[in-house]
Amino acid sequence: MTTSYADNARIALVTGGNKGLGLAVARRLGEAGATVLIGGRDATRTEDASASLRDVGLKAWPLTLDVTVDASAVAAAEQIEREYGRLDILVNNAGILPEATTPDLDRPLDLAMFRMTFDTNLFGVVSVTQAMLPLLRRSGAGRIVNVSTTMGSLTDQLDPRSPYFGLVLPAYQGSKAALNALTIALSKSLADTSILVNSVCPGWVQTDLGGPDNRAAAPTPAEEAAPIVADLALLGADGASGTFVDGAGPVAW
Repeated sequence: MTTSYADNARIALVTGGNKGLGLAVARRLGEAGATVLIGGRDATRTEDASASLRDVGLKAWPLTLDVTVDASAVAAAEQIEREYGRLDILVNNAGILPEATTPDLDRPLDLAMFRMTFDTNLFGVVSVTQAMLPLLRRSGAGRIVNVSTTMGSLTDQLDPRSPYFGLVLPAYQGSKAALNALTIALSKSLADTSILVNSVCPGWVQTDLGGPDNRAAAPTPAEEAAPIVADLALLGADGASGTFVDGAGPVAW
């Protein structure tokens, strides 16, 4: 791969970046001048996605990455180190919601579903972040954005006024609550560095996350949800760390 970018251009990795919200975030970061790496398991899809951004003049390249395979995360980090020497932005966007498309679950406790969901939504984030952290430390302004959801808010789950109160998706909700806890822990452990770590709820987005029914019912196109994610990835030096926000402001943990 041949790349050309200014020495001060930000290098960004978006996991699950080949479609939906991830691709929309990648586009926003590319429009802000970043060189964007489109992370995904399928090499053809990641190449097609990055090519679609290059076609409109953005700097985007595919990066084969399966967040559920530790060796894949390590290999991706090694490739970034060889080709760029550092990483400035990590957007942990890859996520799954199989509960929404599996009607025959033994609710609310289906162990296989918990393991599958946590493997991507939490352990995958830990694996990728661990692999990328040495590269983020080389950045003068590292940013980690964990794509979460208001459904991961324990406060919101207990609020009868919440539009999500009636949703019982314990594996998904639990994985995102744990992801938020990871955000807090990372922000504390990296407090003496220039790396900022935040969780964000982009809203109910029209993606394939919950199957075709979600795409039909969700009110927010990915392009409209992407700015709040990209804004956190592009925070200035005076930006906050250890927060959980959506487009309206702070979200209760």
